[in-house]
Amino acid sequence: MTAFTIDLSPILQQSGSARPTLTDDQFEQLCAANPEIKFERTPTGELVIMSPTGGETGKDNVEIAADFVIWNRRTRLGVVFDSSTCFRLPNGGNRSPDVAWVEKSRWCSAPPGGRRNALTPEQKRRFPPLCPDFVLELLSPSDNLSSIQAKMQEYLDSGLRLGWLLNPQDQQVEIYRPEQSIEILQSPKTLSGEPVLPGFILNLDWFWR
Repeated sequence: MTAFTIDLSPILQQSGSARPTLTDDQFEQLCAANPEIKFERTPTGELVIMSPTGGETGKDNVEIAADFVIWNRRTRLGVVFDSSTCFRLPNGGNRSPDVAWVEKSRWCSAPPGGRRNALTPEQKRRFPPLCPDFVLELLSPSDNLSSIQAKMQEYLDSGLRLGWLLNPQDQQVEIYRPEQSIEILQSPKTLSGEPVLPGFILNLDWFWR
């Protein structure tokens, strides 16, 4: 999907804002007031407007997401999120991966003597203030590759444990892991989620046209 970045600092500075970026509450209010528009926010506070995906990208994305949902229902190891979910990352950005997964102990945990949520109910209802353990980004024909690669690095800097960038145009997958070089695979038939996603195998034999 095409992304348009808007620098709001001149307007916010003129309004006398102490910080020339939208606050977390202001960003969430903006999203709530414009539900038909998908927004993201960079760590430096720039507003990113995302255009809708085309048919092929949308079809591929839901097929891929379905595999994660089926695996997670079987293993019950965490929580899967779709591309509409916006995460408030520790570095200050707000991002919506095409597919995201959070390990159960970070979403809810059960210590001895009772049940305790890792996030409060309010935090779960709003934009979760954490970086997912796993994200997948699917490059669409209108996406800028370098921008999506920068976003993947942003996830890594925020605590990501595993990330996959699927690039159908170049028939490649980029695999992101903490403190490791980016691994590039050419038209892989499968991807293993080990050890972050135990037992998960993503079949991509159908994906490469």
